[in-house]
Amino acid sequence: MNGGQTQLTPVPNVNFLPERDVGFMPILECRSLGIDFGGLTAVNDFNLAIGRMEIAGLIGPNGAGKTTVFNLLTKVYKPTRGAILLNGVDTLDKTSVQVSKMGIARTFQNIRLFVNLSVEDNVKIGLHNQIKYSEISGILRLPSYWRQEKKARDHARELLSIFDMQNLAEMKAGSLPYGAQRRLEIVRALAANPSLLLLDEPAAGMNPSETAELMDNIVKIRDTFQIAIFLIEHDMQLVMGICEGVCVVNFGNIIAKGTPNEIRNNPEVIEAYLGKGFARDFESRKH
Repeated sequence: MNGGQTQLTPVPNVNFLPERDVGFMPILECRSLGIDFGGLTAVNDFNLAIGRMEIAGLIGPNGAGKTTVFNLLTKVYKPTRGAILLNGVDTLDKTSVQVSKMGIARTFQNIRLFVNLSVEDNVKIGLHNQIKYSEISGILRLPSYWRQEKKARDHARELLSIFDMQNLAEMKAGSLPYGAQRRLEIVRALAANPSLLLLDEPAAGMNPSETAELMDNIVKIRDTFQIAIFLIEHDMQLVMGICEGVCVVNFGNIIAKGTPNEIRNNPEVIEAYLGKGFARDFESRKH
């Protein structure tokens, strides 16, 4: 677990990166990002960089603009102002499909599985960018089709094994317990072969044991696939336990950025979100 131990180093454009990632182009950089809905500013002057193998957290009260930021990154919304650079490339004119191919994958606050399809088929849908056979081959079931199908099946089972779910491959996704559906959604996102994985409240609805296992698996995913992970989460044990950098938003504005230790002791963050006594209670729960 990396929480509170990583040193963050300033980089240009009022951002920070873990020391490990300094010297490499950030996988994600947001520059003065903002969006207005009518006369309401939902996100304003959002500046953030994420290192190539960083686990970063985005926290704040409900309605603070966290999911709006994810929607901007994945081009569900078009920014009113500012820039988003993915691996150094401006995504201004890109569509959701194009940024997915560029390396962003996400999960959602509300689970979005194909509940009547099998677990394996849900993962194979995430492999769509990697399956290569012609329409004719698919219609006629030519040998190239079956080769690609076997390759997709094997890869799906391999990805499911991250969460020890390979034995559930033939079950209907909708029949899985809630926590397993959450894990399946993460596996499906990984199937797109991202360089940046966005997780929107991945621990929602999980019990403490499931959350502890999820924490271990998020770190395992980062290390195994050598990718960055950016997560929204209200479970502060998870955020403080695995995130290297944490960004705090309130009313669409960043109020703090830093290591977990800096964030949990920040007076403005305590006032706006964490509450008095959080740092003390957090330390007592650790022991």
